[in-house]
Amino acid sequence: MQIHTSIPEVRAALQARRRIAFVPTMGNLHAGHIALMNEARSHGDCVVASIFVNRLQFGPNDDFDRYPRTLQADCEKLAAAGVEILFAPSEEVLYPEPQQYHVEPPAIQHQLDGEFRPGHFRGVATVVLKLFNIVQPQVALFGKKDYQQLMVLRHMTQQLALPIAIVGGETVRADDGLALSSRNAYLSVSERAEAARLHRLLKRIAATVHAGERDFVKLEREAVGELDQNGWKTDYVAVRRQSDLQLPQGSDERELVVLAASRLGAARLIDNVEIELANSH
Repeated sequence: MQIHTSIPEVRAALQARRRIAFVPTMGNLHAGHIALMNEARSHGDCVVASIFVNRLQFGPNDDFDRYPRTLQADCEKLAAAGVEILFAPSEEVLYPEPQQYHVEPPAIQHQLDGEFRPGHFRGVATVVLKLFNIVQPQVALFGKKDYQQLMVLRHMTQQLALPIAIVGGETVRADDGLALSSRNAYLSVSERAEAARLHRLLKRIAATVHAGERDFVKLEREAVGELDQNGWKTDYVAVRRQSDLQLPQGSDERELVVLAASRLGAARLIDNVEIELANSH
């Protein structure tokens, strides 16, 4: 695997490549990331990964300074997964001067996760557009665990007419259903056992909606109550349309998703379950 840390280097290395499949990451890689790398191989003849902990997407009270940085172990995992090129720039390379031009997503950036992490999606969209301009892939892959991020980046790519197909990779989970995340390392042993509740709860909501329940506010309120009773501090549980994460507008909505973000100890966990309803109700 080639490792490049400068923009001219990685551009030169990619010049002759025909179809690039790109997986941007912040490192501290787990099986979810590796699943994206494996899927990327079926979308391009050259798989490129990036590792960059992007300061722009962290708020003042976020975990930028303690976010795990494990570059050597990450390189070993990427090489084993058949990644051909890793772009691992420093902050000085990606932001040689303070970033003054930003991608400003629409109002969705202030809702759901964005309500609790102001500026987060602006920072994500800005760095991803910058990475797209450097790597110039034909396909880019992002995990569905960060559902709102995937939607924001998909819409950005469409609206800015970027010649890039955005592929969402299915969430990879532990045996008890917990979505794999670099931040799971913050959980204590007892918190780790409790953490599986989040996915069970979302699956239960999805099943209830499948069975015909349409009082989403009641479902959301009950879910928050259950989490709070078990030591969580919940930012939101929300049923939304898959396409734009807005509130469902009627009983004929067929593609929904239930999303949640909640804190358990020092870890903020997010998860979601897609709901596909049959056409005849």
